[in-house]
Amino acid sequence: MRKKKRGLIQEQASKGGKARAKALSPDGRREIARQAVIARWSGKFPQATHTGELVVAGRAISCAVLETGKRLLTQESFLTAVGRAGKAKAGKGSLKLVDGLPPFLAAENLKPFISEDLRESTTPVVFRAPKGQRAFGYDAMLLPKVCEVYLMARDQDRLLASQKHIAHACDLLMRGLAHVGIIALVDEATGYQEERAKAELQKILEAYISDELLPWTKRFPDDFFRQIYRLQGWAYKPGTAKRTPYIGKLINKYVYEKLPEGVLPALRSRNPVTGKGWRTHKHHQFLTVDTGNKHLDRQITAVLTIMRVSEDKDQFEELFEKAFPVPFQQMRLPLVVEVEASS
Repeated sequence: MRKKKRGLIQEQASKGGKARAKALSPDGRREIARQAVIARWSGKFPQATHTGELVVAGRAISCAVLETGKRLLTQESFLTAVGRAGKAKAGKGSLKLVDGLPPFLAAENLKPFISEDLRESTTPVVFRAPKGQRAFGYDAMLLPKVCEVYLMARDQDRLLASQKHIAHACDLLMRGLAHVGIIALVDEATGYQEERAKAELQKILEAYISDELLPWTKRFPDDFFRQIYRLQGWAYKPGTAKRTPYIGKLINKYVYEKLPEGVLPALRSRNPVTGKGWRTHKHHQFLTVDTGNKHLDRQITAVLTIMRVSEDKDQFEELFEKAFPVPFQQMRLPLVVEVEASS
């Protein structure tokens, strides 16, 4: 009796599901199917977070960056780029390996040119495309390596007639593709370079900015301020801690701005100006001991050395620019004045 009742419930649920499916629009049914695919593959394969298309030697190559940071070229576009059929035989999504190599490298005449490093990177990578469907790709660095194999075989007259069109395609690709530049091209095509820049900045900030406020210790020696006052033409009073607010701007310019880009803005965020017009702590109290403060100390020493050997403010600025040039900024030219000799 209980089994019969359960069967009736399942039958009614099935009918209800079919009725709801009929009531849905085509877009609604497609969305449900898409979500089912995502649920099916979720957690099994890495997700592509960025996708795009790069064009090399007139060939469009689809590419992706996975959530792991791995850069891929999709299997189909990879194969067509090197002159192979884009689809695997018998409708299979992934090409089978022959003696540990994909078919486009498995020929006996190519094996002498295949390194162990290349052999280890030839397995297709299974991943999830942004819409959830399963996809196949190859590590982006595999493309120039495969091209090199065919070009080396061609240079030693070891190619088969059936392989010459592949070597020609590889020659065109290598002319338009720098070996090391493939990563940058994929990142640009997918928009991943913005995420990469954020990640790299975060690593810098983690190395330089401390999670906890460090106790105050004296980082700037008295002679640092004595030299600033001398170069600016100000009267220096030994023993006083009161400084003109302009000193802070000079310290930022000569010291903190020469730490990695992004560190000073992070320090300003962690140590904001109060309503009374000053900061509660010193910036260096937020720097890490092992990296941040060590870099700070080196910069202070370098600036202090330049100040000591400078006769005046103008000479200091000139020497400082030579020691710490701003990227893409033209160096100041010495002023040459010609004086007409008197008769």
